[in-house]
Amino acid sequence: MKFSIERGTLLKALAQAQSVVERRNTIPILANVLIEAEGDKVSFRATDLDIEVVDRAPAMVERGGATTASAVMLHEIVRKLPEGALVSITADPASARLTIAAGRSTFSLATLPKEDFPVMASPDYTTNFAAPAPVLRRLFDKAKFAISTEETRYYLNGVYMHTATGEDGPVLRCVATDGHRLARIDAPLPANAEGMPGVIVPRKTVGELRKLLDDDEAQIAVSVSETKIRFATPAITLTSKVIDGTFPDYSRVIPMGNSRRLEVDASEFAKAVDRVATVSSERSRAVKLSLDEDRLVLSVNAPDSGAAEEELAVAYDSDRLEIGFNAKYLLEIASQVDRENAVFLFNSSGDPTLMREGNDTSAIYVVMPMRV
Repeated sequence: MKFSIERGTLLKALAQAQSVVERRNTIPILANVLIEAEGDKVSFRATDLDIEVVDRAPAMVERGGATTASAVMLHEIVRKLPEGALVSITADPASARLTIAAGRSTFSLATLPKEDFPVMASPDYTTNFAAPAPVLRRLFDKAKFAISTEETRYYLNGVYMHTATGEDGPVLRCVATDGHRLARIDAPLPANAEGMPGVIVPRKTVGELRKLLDDDEAQIAVSVSETKIRFATPAITLTSKVIDGTFPDYSRVIPMGNSRRLEVDASEFAKAVDRVATVSSERSRAVKLSLDEDRLVLSVNAPDSGAAEEELAVAYDSDRLEIGFNAKYLLEIASQVDRENAVFLFNSSGDPTLMREGNDTSAIYVVMPMRV
């Protein structure tokens, strides 16, 4: 195998592949990337047995073939080569070495046989549809902060993607929760997505998927089965197992009767929470919201370190209310708001609070209060 490829193109392809590879694993071949050269393209395939990514890049292929080499080492070598360099890569089966040459630099890496590389079996996907990259990016970006990191509740360690009925008809919905806060994001249902099985997309896959969704013009081909999900562009294919578990009935924790309405500038609110939380003890990070007519006072009282208070002008015309929240949760939810105003809907100081962007109900967030 021998081919030449532009350094920037190679680096981009390797970056996606090496990020999937687990740094610590007991199976040597899983530390490698499978390089396959054919025609005028080279593909780079990496897997951790749960996720597989294939990145295809244009190259000048002199001799076709395939081999595997350390993904992290190869990425580091290419990253340190000068910008704009033409990189020549040659695999010699006899010596089991991969030679990387650019300008006056030459590197040699050990290889492992391509036959040992595990390729993820493709199931029969029951649902296939296409969605614009910005739509999928919004669904996952706005939901992922609420993914649970508690390994015992493994079925919450991802984003639940499924079809549902929204206020204006069928929607593609992403939900994540860790029991303390919840995010529910809707987008219009793409053609052919009806009847899609609901799947829990793992946290690591959500992180890797983000790299496919940067191109605003891209259409992402999505294929779903009961056990796997695949996202593909002409250059990159990301295949992942889904979490084998049942996502809880999240609709039961979304409050419907909260009538106390607070409207506040989202950016000003986030900055004020951040400022007053500076003095709170790291353990609880509790911030108290005291609401009165068109007035919100944010306060923190940490006996061991100090106290802070800040007042904001808001739109609020209900009964007086005092309620406490974890500052980190408030900040994460406020940071999701793309519009100018955030709307909070309260019931009482002990009930879940609903938050949305203005009157838009396509993205709603629920946060549980704390005792303060």
